[in-house]
Amino acid sequence: MTLNEAISDGFAYDRRTAPGTQSPSTTLELRKGTCRDFAVLMIEAARTLGFAARFITGYIYVPDRDGPTWLGGGATHAWCQIYVPGSGWVEFDPTNGIVGNRDLIRVAVARVPSQAIPLFGTYWGDREDELGMNVEVHVKTASAF
Repeated sequence: MTLNEAISDGFAYDRRTAPGTQSPSTTLELRKGTCRDFAVLMIEAARTLGFAARFITGYIYVPDRDGPTWLGGGATHAWCQIYVPGSGWVEFDPTNGIVGNRDLIRVAVARVPSQAIPLFGTYWGDREDELGMNVEVHVKTASAF
């Protein structure tokens, strides 16, 4: 929990649309990164301490009002699970300082981020063709439907 809080409090969230993750050393040096960078940093730190850890991608529920404002909403989000003896797999979101799965919606769990790609596709056409896409994600509670 201390590691989760240290990343949440000590690093700046920086939305980045480029694929992939920064190395943990780059995240430490820059003191900023994306949710996936923070998850990878926490996973590697936990593994160094002898704990099993895995990467999770999915979504975070961000209430429109009357609730906390979470970073990483409106797009895919990333966090991690660490195996804590006696408690089992515990979810940690170092971007927001969340412990447990409150407001976290799992789509994929894997050992490394490259194995947890929630979306993929194929484009058939000419390389010169302009291709654009806008994506918005809205997560609502079941009572909101």
